[in-house]
Amino acid sequence: MKARHIDHVNLRIPEGGADAAREFYGEALGFGIEDALYAAGEKPFFDVRLSATAVIHLWPTAEFERPARTNYDHVAVVVEESVEEIEAELADAGVEVEKRLDFPLGATGEAGAVYVRDPFGYRVELKARV
Repeated sequence: MKARHIDHVNLRIPEGGADAAREFYGEALGFGIEDALYAAGEKPFFDVRLSATAVIHLWPTAEFERPARTNYDHVAVVVEESVEEIEAELADAGVEVEKRLDFPLGATGEAGAVYVRDPFGYRVELKARV
């Protein structure tokens, strides 16, 4: 098998967490939210659209357990902006930056990254494009 890219990641969120997720991922980070089927009761999860080929499924559930480790449960998203632009957009949105690294190594190589925490305790790494 020859993998091309990750299609989706599935994250559990607490029951009643959909509005907080929409606010953080949709409004603060500016990603698309696709929740029509979820709202209609046809799907038990909704999507954060990262790109034409990648989504994060957010699954509200009673079985949600907040991540216990600081760096274990996280999602890394490569974005077009520079680290400085990422930090400026986050500041404008009122999102606290947890940390910044100049050259963390990821699947696409070394590039600057900014780390934030979503309302449910997951770390989101916003990585500049290599």
